[in-house]
Parts: sequence; structure tokens; C-alpha cells
Amino acid sequence: MLLLLLLVSVASGVAAERHTFRLEREAEVVADLEMSSPGSDWGKAGREAALATLRLDSAPCGNVMLYAGERRFRYSVFLGRVAAGEHALEVERDPQHSAAGCGLVVHAALFRHFRRGDPYYPVLANAPVLYARPNTVGKFTDVPLLMYCERLEEKGRPLVQYTAIYSNEDGGTSTRALVARWGRTTDIDYVYRAWVDARGAPVRGTYQGKDHKELPYRGTREAAHPVLGVSTDNNMVAEEARSAIRYQLAPVVVNLTKGSREQVMDQHPLTYQVMAQELTREGKLRPFGTLEGENISDPRNYLYFEMKLANRNSGVAVRVRRRGEEAWWSSHLGRMDYAIARDGWVRTGVELPPGTTGEQVAEIGLECLVVRPERARWPHSGACLVEAVKQAFFLSPDYAPGPSVWNLPAASMVLPTGVMRRFEVSAK
Repeated sequence: MLLLLLLVSVASGVAAERHTFRLEREAEVVADLEMSSPGSDWGKAGREAALATLRLDSAPCGNVMLYAGERRFRYSVFLGRVAAGEHALEVERDPQHSAAGCGLVVHAALFRHFRRGDPYYPVLANAPVLYARPNTVGKFTDVPLLMYCERLEEKGRPLVQYTAIYSNEDGGTSTRALVARWGRTTDIDYVYRAWVDARGAPVRGTYQGKDHKELPYRGTREAAHPVLGVSTDNNMVAEEARSAIRYQLAPVVVNLTKGSREQVMDQHPLTYQVMAQELTREGKLRPFGTLEGENISDPRNYLYFEMKLANRNSGVAVRVRRRGEEAWWSSHLGRMDYAIARDGWVRTGVELPPGTTGEQVAEIGLECLVVRPERARWPHSGACLVEAVKQAFFLSPDYAPGPSVWNLPAASMVLPTGVMRRFEVSAK
């Protein structure tokens, strides 16, 4: 059973703020810290954010990047396995790694504890410690915004799988390709998975290393928590990677059997705002109707689609026509390598003129293209199974996903390569 612990907050001027709690028995503990960073703006160089340093009973226990800026926002972190008794958590602004002029205010702190037998215990007890990539320290880029966990099963044995959502991706896929193939410019990568016993303890674990290789975890643990660090520019991890910034994000539990992993962003819309702010600060946005290398336009100009696909030597592209116009706008920008060639639940985005609304969307086309498998010859043909189009939405002015404009009005369908199906969108 989840219990809330009474806290006492003692402000101490410019020094660390101190928050105390008591445990009757040993438990895994989450601290929900409601904080703000006056004077900060993630989209402006030199004003990005304050970094908080946490100490539990005077021992360092991680950092929190206040990417939400001046707004009050709840940042949830795990403190690890904590013994019974009185404890004190100190929260202090890190002067070395905070942007100049960005303050730190702790508005409230709440502590939650979990013991064996609680459904959340295996999820929390095995959550990874994650060190920031060394070349991001002081640069406010590729910050892990959220850690989510899926409860899965393999051959009857339960496992917990952890995935991080990062604010950006500095390496790997270009910005334009990210929107075309994934419908976002955040980076979402599996970090670690653990097979657990009936008590929630890890039997074995694996992590996603360089070149997306799944490797057995043999590194350091703090209680059951594996200690990993981001080691590549596309946010793969390594056992030995360390840096000056350490994150202990309390994972949220999700079920992705009926949707894409991007739906976790939908449930936490601040991720879209931080994504857009980082694009702005890093000069990755361009005016609509222009071409500037791999830059994209404002993320609010895109119509985002969520689909379930199965491809055979093929990839799917989405096209959109606005009312009163003959031109069609495409997700793949005329490039076959930008078509979505993977299976399962996927996302893509179609850039449209600024201010386009759902009422202005007249037709939607689903097109099946031949895609060459890696290191293979071009196939003569293929087929796309479109099992579902769950939703199509714009982002609101404050970057929250808006209502769905359209979904597939029929059962699943198979499209041969070279064929596009058109669907009229009813005006509302």
C-alpha cells in the first residue's frame, strides 16, 4: 500500500533547503519536488535552467534539471533504498552547472515509500541510475525528461523495461528524418531491462549499448539499481560511463500494447514544449516554406499521425490536402528513405502552412512505397498492411496534443507498393 510521509521544510537562505521524513521500516523512497527556476527559459542560450543537487543524509543522491523553467512543476526522483529512521533531504542550486541568473525555488516536497509486495516496488527498486553524457554537461542538451517502465513477460517470467525520453538527439537521425519517421525530435530509447523474481529482485539484466546492441549488465548496483551512463551522441548507454551530473528519475508505468511510445509524450505534454524550445535554441528551426538543410519548421505546423503498420519490403508515407487547394503535402518529403518501414505502432508528421486547422484538412492519403532492405538489392514490389490509424492531431499553441482530426474509418487494409488510398475528411 502506498503511504505519504509527513515532511518538514526548513528554508536556509541561499544555502540548501532541508526536508525531513521518517520511515518505520526500510523502503524504496520517491521524492516529489515541486520546484521552479525564476529567470530561466530553456529556449534561450545562457538562461536555460538551474540544476539542483540532492543530498540524502549529507550523501549525494543525484541532480534535477529544472527544464520546466519559471513554472512550478513536480519533478519526481527516487532516493534509493532507505533505512528505517529519521532522514533529511537537502536541495541546493548547483552554481557550476546552472545557467547564470537562473534561480531555484522549492515550493513543496512530498515523500512516498514502497516496500516489497507493493505493485510499484519492482518498478522502482530496479530503476536505473543514469549519468548524463559527458559532452552535454554545461550545454543543456539531450536532457532525460522522463523515464517510463513497461511491465512485460518473457516465457512466463516477469520483466521490467525502462525507456528514457530525452529532450533532443545530437547524433544518429537528422531532425527532418526524426519528424518523418518518428513524429518528434525528442529521442526515446530503451535503457535497461531486468528479469525479476517473486520478491522483485533482479535475476539478470540487459542494457542498450553502442550500435543498439543489447548487452548483459554486469556493472555496479546500488541496492538493485543498476548504474549506467549515456555514452553516445544518440543516447546509448554504458556500464562505465560517468559524468558530473547524475539523474535518478522515478519511472512512470505505461502500457504500450495499444499505442506508440510517443503517446507517453502526449500524457506529459511539457516534453513537446521543451523539445521545441531546444530546437529554437540550437538553431534547428526554419521559416515555413524555406529549405535550410536538416532544419524543420515550428512543430505546431505539423499534423501528427499515429498508425499501426506491418511492412513487407515497403514503407508508408502520409499525404494531406487542404480544402480549396490542389497541392498535397507529404510526410516523407519525396524521399523513400523517410517513409516508415518498421512495424507496430508508429508516428509521423506532415508539415502544413502555419495556422492550419482540422477543418481545413480535406483529404488524407496513405501511400505504400518500395523500400530496399539494408545491404540488399532493390525488391521489385512489396505490400503495406495498415492495421489502424488511431489519430491525427495538431499541437496547441502551448504544445499540448489537440483533438483528433481523423482516424481510419474502415478495417485494416493492404496496400500494394505503388498505390495510394485517398480518404475524405468531413468538415466539422
